[in-house]
Amino acid sequence: MRSPQLLEIDRQDPAAVRVELLRELAACPAVVAPKYFYDALGSSLFAAITRLPEYYPTRTEAAIFTRHVDEIAAQLPSGLTLVDIGAGNCEKAARLLVPFKVRSYVAVDISVDFLGDSLARLQLQHPELPMLGVGTDFSRRLLLPAEAGDGKRLLFYPGSSIGNFAPAQALDFLRQLRQAAQGGGLLIGVDLLKPVAVLEAAYDDPLGVTAAFNRNLLRNLNHVIGSDFALADWRHVAFFDAPQSRIEMHLEARRSVKVRWPGGERAFVAGERIHTENSYKWRAEDFTAFLGDAGFSGIRCWTDERGWFAVFLAQA
Repeated sequence: MRSPQLLEIDRQDPAAVRVELLRELAACPAVVAPKYFYDALGSSLFAAITRLPEYYPTRTEAAIFTRHVDEIAAQLPSGLTLVDIGAGNCEKAARLLVPFKVRSYVAVDISVDFLGDSLARLQLQHPELPMLGVGTDFSRRLLLPAEAGDGKRLLFYPGSSIGNFAPAQALDFLRQLRQAAQGGGLLIGVDLLKPVAVLEAAYDDPLGVTAAFNRNLLRNLNHVIGSDFALADWRHVAFFDAPQSRIEMHLEARRSVKVRWPGGERAFVAGERIHTENSYKWRAEDFTAFLGDAGFSGIRCWTDERGWFAVFLAQA
């Protein structure tokens, strides 16, 4: 049996990370990039979120693949390298390895420790398939090492994570994906507009798992910059901003607090927020045009019966 290879590339200097985070915390309003959700605990909490009844994207996307996997596979040449962007626990890609007849699997994620454990489990299911894990912050720029191999690639970006980017950033990232595909293609999941009550419940579940995921970001900040955020001082806030067509997630101070870190501090008044995530929602026809703007062609789209979610396949 093969063993998966694990690489960490383009690691940001800790001092540069610290400068970036302190600049974000000093802003008005304060903001922290969603990539800081995904330490090992945050990655595990997100895996739990995907199993919640309110969180429709994962099961709706999975149903689309179950129903249309053969049709999608028929559009693909054999022998592609499947590059899983934001792989997490690798479960979504695991269902595609056999029907897509891939020659190798490359999993990319910011949480390298979580990724290593996920790949080790997946390798047991596919003992002869070459597997590579790449730990990198692809939200800054997508870099793939030479070990990812030559030849055409299918870039797989499921789960509607493209919605975390503002439209201009999303366009730039799609262009990076097109270049990384090396003449292959892109398979991407996109969350579509739907009733506000459905959207908001998906990001503020009654069990409080999403709240724990959001507040865990503060625990991660304490580790990274040495701050003293007390999680009990903050509550989770999520709502749909209709003019921006996006869900916003924030952490709101329950009371006036002062947060300290080596060399600095910031006071937050009661009700003040830290903006932690956006998740843009699309119309299928608008995202089709958006892929064209990024240089993709031969665009196909599959949706569920309610039109809540879409999977796009596009030629690079």
